[in-house]
Amino acid sequence: MTTYARHELVCEALGDATRRTILEELRREPRSVTALAAALPVSRPAVSQHLRVLADAGLVGHRQEGTRHLYHVDPDGLGPLRAWLNDFWQDVLDTFADFVARNP
Repeated sequence: MTTYARHELVCEALGDATRRTILEELRREPRSVTALAAALPVSRPAVSQHLRVLADAGLVGHRQEGTRHLYHVDPDGLGPLRAWLNDFWQDVLDTFADFVARNP
């Protein structure tokens, strides 16, 4: 998958307020689906669906502890979005540098 396509997945995943809230909750500490659902106004199945989208975008991972799956933020998950933003910002800076060079 290209970096462009990857950052699109990240943007789509972050486009939902519930998924952003889940990500914020997971920033604090790894949690189970049950613990996340208890902190949110959505059902456990809905939390599971949101976690699947976040995982597909590379934003969260999980590990098994006994019979529970604990979800956590993947520290590399925002990398594709950060790379895209850096490229975008570099284009803006290059355009500004060209303008300054032409207009001393």
